[in-house]
Amino acid sequence: MAEPIHIEFTRFSAFYSPLIATIAGGFLKDEGFAPTHAVSKPGKSAIEGLVAGTVQVAQSAPSQGFGPLEKGLKPPALHFAQINEMDGFFLAGRSADAHFSWDKLKGKKVVLDLGGQPLFMFKYALHKSGLSYNDIVPLNKASDAMERDFRAGEGDYISMQGPQPQQLEHDGAGHVVASVGKAIGPCAFSSLAARPDWLKTDQATRFMRAYRKARAWVREAPASEIAKVEAPFFPGVALEALTRTIATYQTLGNWTAHVEITRAAWEATNDIFLFNEQITRRHVYEEVIAPPPA
Repeated sequence: MAEPIHIEFTRFSAFYSPLIATIAGGFLKDEGFAPTHAVSKPGKSAIEGLVAGTVQVAQSAPSQGFGPLEKGLKPPALHFAQINEMDGFFLAGRSADAHFSWDKLKGKKVVLDLGGQPLFMFKYALHKSGLSYNDIVPLNKASDAMERDFRAGEGDYISMQGPQPQQLEHDGAGHVVASVGKAIGPCAFSSLAARPDWLKTDQATRFMRAYRKARAWVREAPASEIAKVEAPFFPGVALEALTRTIATYQTLGNWTAHVEITRAAWEATNDIFLFNEQITRRHVYEEVIAPPPA
């Protein structure tokens, strides 16, 4: 009889294809699992499910550990593998711009995520591109309102994870002009998290085996093939838009060959959060990061 395993996503987008593929591609089933998944409700964290024992694996971010550490507490979960080693947001404008440069954002209204890591990363991308947050007119909105309001005419630009910007382009409602991740460079952006006790189990070992296979598949298979398998997870998204999104992530460097969260990536994330004055000091790698289960 297949063994249940529950995965919770903090966000759900094609950006997390290495994890989505463990379910969609049958890799967890091959390891004897009957996987289920959910997306965290607004204002809730997938980490809460780990603590409660209702979730075995959470899609999270290593920066999640900063909150407890800044309070002198031990994080309740460890981040044991990377999903993305680069920010996965794109910048879309009202019109196509093959010669886009970030200085074109000066004085422009940009629809942005209300807060948290996406906003901190965008501010750092501005910094790396020679701009400051004060150079733009930010329209900070809840995640579920961003696309709707942009389609309704708010803002000159919008920053979202794929495939939303690619769907805008497909519909003629916007045009992808830049990658936020490319402006920032590698960092510990998104991860798999679990409770320390679960990481010692046979279930964790089998999950990791499935994840390694799924990750290799999304790196190497044609984007069109991956999109067809994942399409049922993205109702309302055109197959062409999903294919283009996956192909872009494959070439940007989000899904590296290694699954480990590297020290260099962790230090880069410390740099970003220090720049945003979200942490008061650098934090120790081992307090948040664990090696993948054997």
